[in-house]
Amino acid sequence: MPTDIPHFIDGRRVAGRSGRTGAVFNPATGEQTGSVALASAEEVHEAVAAAKKAFPEWAATTPLRRARILNRFLRILEERADELAAVITAEHGKVLSDAKGEIQRGMEVVEFATAAPHLLKGEVTENVGTRVDSHSVRQPLGVVAGITPFNFPAMVPMWMFPVALACGNCFVLKPSERDPSAALLLAAWLKEAGLPDGVFNVVNGDKEAVDAILFDPDVSAVSFVGSTPIARYIYETAARTGKRCQALGGAKNHMIIMPDADLDQAVDALMGAAYGSAGERCMAVSVAVPVGEKTADALIAKLEPRVRALKIGPGTDPDAEMGPLVTKQHLERVRGYIDAGVAEGAKLVVDGRGFKMQGYENGYFIGGTLFDHVTTDMKIYKEEIFGPVLAVARADSFETAARMINEHEYGNGTAIFTRDGDAAREFAHQIQVGMVGINVPIPVPMAFHSFGGWKASLFGDHHMHGPEGVRFYTRLKTITTRWPTGIRAGADFVMPTMR
Repeated sequence: MPTDIPHFIDGRRVAGRSGRTGAVFNPATGEQTGSVALASAEEVHEAVAAAKKAFPEWAATTPLRRARILNRFLRILEERADELAAVITAEHGKVLSDAKGEIQRGMEVVEFATAAPHLLKGEVTENVGTRVDSHSVRQPLGVVAGITPFNFPAMVPMWMFPVALACGNCFVLKPSERDPSAALLLAAWLKEAGLPDGVFNVVNGDKEAVDAILFDPDVSAVSFVGSTPIARYIYETAARTGKRCQALGGAKNHMIIMPDADLDQAVDALMGAAYGSAGERCMAVSVAVPVGEKTADALIAKLEPRVRALKIGPGTDPDAEMGPLVTKQHLERVRGYIDAGVAEGAKLVVDGRGFKMQGYENGYFIGGTLFDHVTTDMKIYKEEIFGPVLAVARADSFETAARMINEHEYGNGTAIFTRDGDAAREFAHQIQVGMVGINVPIPVPMAFHSFGGWKASLFGDHHMHGPEGVRFYTRLKTITTRWPTGIRAGADFVMPTMR
């Protein structure tokens, strides 16, 4: 029997009351393992109300005490990472080693957030005017919400809530309904670490829950990671309803391979960046851009046998390098993109559509796919596939390769592989992308820097976690003070100046 997956509101698991549910599957077997409650607007408002009620006391809690709770939560994560990874693999399908890597990157944001006493320090200027001092402080917003995707059910929520909580906010999380169980585990562990009831809540749901968050007047800010059309919708709706918003959208990440690059290193990097997590990453490299025909031919010659030899299997197989896709619908979507690439004239070097996993025939498996001679007008070049499909788009020069990247609508991540310092510096300087790697294929910043793209990959003014996260989840207040000295100068009706 499928397990019933509830909400987590005001410190306890709460069964859904909407009468609507969604099916949760094991991607490796195709079997339904869970039935997740889909929240009504009323249930979302209940979670927001719990957060609003908890906010005054949590905001008044000292940053040091908040940090200590997050430290205890971090210890729990370290001790039980295997348990959380197993939950992720069971519902998402990624291999266990990848799930553990996701948890590690999320834990790094928790570590960053434990520095709240330092991060929230303001600034002071003495004597901005005669006997007048000014100081600034950063204060929490109130109730904030996170809407997170299926591909990182633990890491992406941890991009958001640790910083939000450290800053004194209360949080409502709406995880993906495809793999919701990780979020409930995080909620239970936060409570165990000492987080007061109502400070962190989880509501499972679909668009009805998303809209309820966006239109709830007690939600001050919304963080989102997902596709560009939905990111744009969330940003525009949040702006209309007076909310602060950071909405991270889609990506089409390119990697340039220069003629002087270490080709073996570049191929290793492409294999992991294109096919790791079955390509279901917003930072996956989906376009390789070799410069020059000789480079391109050599790259294809090395890539083809590696793609054919990919070890594909259920996420629980310790030898598997790539697991299944998340749902049957997404499997069909990725196959459709491969069909489109063939129809538009790209050369299909390795076709993953026929892959079948023995003993897992009903799983959502697809083999690694490699295209060559992809051009910029093709659908497989322009759109985010979110699957294990690598397109090789040849360029005749560095300038052509860089122009391809700059002219693409997405600007999330990019990389160049080269031994030439001049080319690397020029690339980093001129490329119109938010995160850049030099001989690093997936340039995801560490937690004490901030994550975010440019162009249609980000809507809003702030990137996630790091210093940008602190700015997003706080408001700046500047206080100017003067104490009576016994001297009265009389009323002043002109614009105030400091003398």
